[in-house]
Amino acid sequence: MKTTDVKKEFDCIEFKRRAQSRIYERIKGLSPEEEIAYFRQAADEGPLGQWWKSIKARAGPGPAPS
Repeated sequence: MKTTDVKKEFDCIEFKRRAQSRIYERIKGLSPEEEIAYFRQAADEGPLGQWWKSIKARAGPGPAPS
């Protein structure tokens, strides 16, 4: 079986690792509650924020905070 060499213009794994590293730098030292708040805010304000808000609205109110 012949293999071919393909020159990659985009390295998915490297992209993922850089993204994870940036997130780690932003959240290191945060409490678990602060991390949750960070990710909730990122989801609300990110490129899929409007979609996420519509999903939450359709789901209705969640459990009452304790």
